[in-house]
Amino acid sequence: MHYRTLGSSTLAVSATGLGCMSMSGVYGKGDDVESIAVIHHALDLGVNFLDTSDMYGWGHNEELVGRAILGRRHQVVLATKFGNVRNPDGSMGVNGRPEHVPQACDASLRRLGVDTIDLYYQHRVDPKVPIEETAGAMSRLVDRGKVRFLGLSEAAPATIRRAHKVHPITAVQTEYSLLYRSEAEETLPTLRELGASFVAYAPLGRSLLTGRVTRVADIPQDDRRRDHPRFKDENLARNVELVRRIERIAQEKRCTPAQLALAWLLAQGPDVVPIPGTKRKERLEENLGALKVELSAEDVKRISEAVPAGVAAGARYPEAALKAVYL
Repeated sequence: MHYRTLGSSTLAVSATGLGCMSMSGVYGKGDDVESIAVIHHALDLGVNFLDTSDMYGWGHNEELVGRAILGRRHQVVLATKFGNVRNPDGSMGVNGRPEHVPQACDASLRRLGVDTIDLYYQHRVDPKVPIEETAGAMSRLVDRGKVRFLGLSEAAPATIRRAHKVHPITAVQTEYSLLYRSEAEETLPTLRELGASFVAYAPLGRSLLTGRVTRVADIPQDDRRRDHPRFKDENLARNVELVRRIERIAQEKRCTPAQLALAWLLAQGPDVVPIPGTKRKERLEENLGALKVELSAEDVKRISEAVPAGVAAGARYPEAALKAVYL
């Protein structure tokens, strides 16, 4: 396993982490026993960077991760997030108020069964609350020893700069893949200037870049991807054509398209850490195989040109959710 240091922190994380969201019913029904086995297998293979959130299964995912790391906490760089909330009417909201921050943190600590969170992100920027106030409340968690380092998720460069003035931001998490990378590439120069790392979620385009989803029928009925514009009929057909380009290059490199897509991300710099999510051992092993794929500078350029930035069909999120990202 290769390791990368997050920003200017002391957190050395596996070059590829493990996103745990899919273990809590987002992409079809999950199995806790199987999911815990996947986390254990990841740890056995040297993956030490686990990513969760208080909103994944509304607490279920943190509890699951907590059970999985029991007795193995020393092997884990643990990241979780706060800020997304469920309103009384069942709709989604965002809460970045300073008084909410310690309450959310304490609840996460209880569910995870740990004393300290290694990397604590604001999951979504609250447009109603100045980022300085939220970052200030987060910094007080560091002072109290409840959190080691701070991060932001789906924050735009100007917001990152403002938060960083209050307390150093170690990492920013945003969707980043061959298919969806415009905002990530806009953000990277700011992070490099500030000495922060980029954690790439959905690095396989929510499975598109695996080449295994070619029709809407390939997605289970209870899978949230059915709501995403990229998987709507005409958009999906266009995106599958883009993936075919990657498949041809992957054949030359004797790897899977998923491995090629992850290797391309890893080649963007030592400050980029993808966190592909899975709830299956075989997919975990496939994703880690990307670490063995060697790409020259010319290979990276060719892959980038095969799927140019902004060419993917369909927005990153459904319209309502899109309003809450990159703020």
